[in-house]
Amino acid sequence: MGQYECHVFVCTGGETCPTQGDVEQFVKYLRAEAFKAGKKDDVRINKAGCFSQCGHGPMMVFYPENVWYAGVQASDLPEIVQSHIVGGKPVERLLYAPGVKGANKKPDAH
Repeated sequence: MGQYECHVFVCTGGETCPTQGDVEQFVKYLRAEAFKAGKKDDVRINKAGCFSQCGHGPMMVFYPENVWYAGVQASDLPEIVQSHIVGGKPVERLLYAPGVKGANKKPDAH
């Protein structure tokens, strides 16, 4: 295993994620809650650039599990913290499975 049990990337770049939610605040919230849960040394929360999935956001990716979340809202964050970061169980209703590898931007997401 690497330096951390879990590495969380929050898309804070690109053309749509920053307009679909306050992703900078998502990062701050997740970091604070991971710290409160005693996961400071186990979980790393990072800002990330575009995932090339514009229009499906806000988005997050958890590694090493390769779990992608789409359409995340601020109201979803407590559940993500408790279920996935603390409990190790992905939040099924937020899972992103586009069925296409690589870039998967919505046509209207310039």
